[in-house]
Amino acid sequence: MTRSVCIAVHDVAPETWPRCARLLARLDELGTPPVTLLVVPYFHRHDRIDRDSGFVGAIERRLALGDEIALHGYDHLDRAAAPRSHADRFRRRVLTAGEGEFAALGATDAGEKIERGLALMQHLRWPVQGFVPPAWLAGAGAREALRASGLRWFSTHHSLVSLADGVAIPAPCLTASPRSPLRRLASRAWLHAMAAVTRRAPLVRVGLHPADADHPELVECWRRLLGDLLAQREAVTKSPALASREKVAAAAA
Repeated sequence: MTRSVCIAVHDVAPETWPRCARLLARLDELGTPPVTLLVVPYFHRHDRIDRDSGFVGAIERRLALGDEIALHGYDHLDRAAAPRSHADRFRRRVLTAGEGEFAALGATDAGEKIERGLALMQHLRWPVQGFVPPAWLAGAGAREALRASGLRWFSTHHSLVSLADGVAIPAPCLTASPRSPLRRLASRAWLHAMAAVTRRAPLVRVGLHPADADHPELVECWRRLLGDLLAQREAVTKSPALASREKVAAAAA
């Protein structure tokens, strides 16, 4: 069975595009592997994607290269009711810096946000099959809304989930936290360790964030790690990866 790697760039929006473009340029140096672009329609409620013609043109050029778009929330801000427990507060306010937009939304609110985001994508004629919740946090309400959305899949930190039948396909994700020098140092050690742990996994994901581009030592770590992964695995975007694993599972049934 072919081993695969899915590379995703998170938080893609007009505001973040200069840093995203720098990451993509480094990826292109490694052979222009196909990338899943996690697009936020109204990132932090600053610039909506359809109002920036330069951004629209840049994304369409990436689509022409074989990249895929996934919906990545709507505004990437957690504005749901305040956390009720210490554990939930830590998860939603500390670990994710208040950006887990779909962590605690009810089904109606989550559905409205997904619908608004997909409407913008449809207006731009951008094909979208999947959803990645900001910070990979999707509560029960979000999952209910996703099942009614018409989308094909969503992803958690550990798997790709088919919305047709709820089957979760293991897909560990390698990602870094660039928010402080200590986090960056720990991330580099963690990435090397996880690369070894997941070496035999059929499908591995890589999650790059715009802020990664601001730190040369982290970019260099990614360059080496991705070079190794691309030498050993087939690079695919998330929808084909899901389809491939579904075929393998069906054949084994």
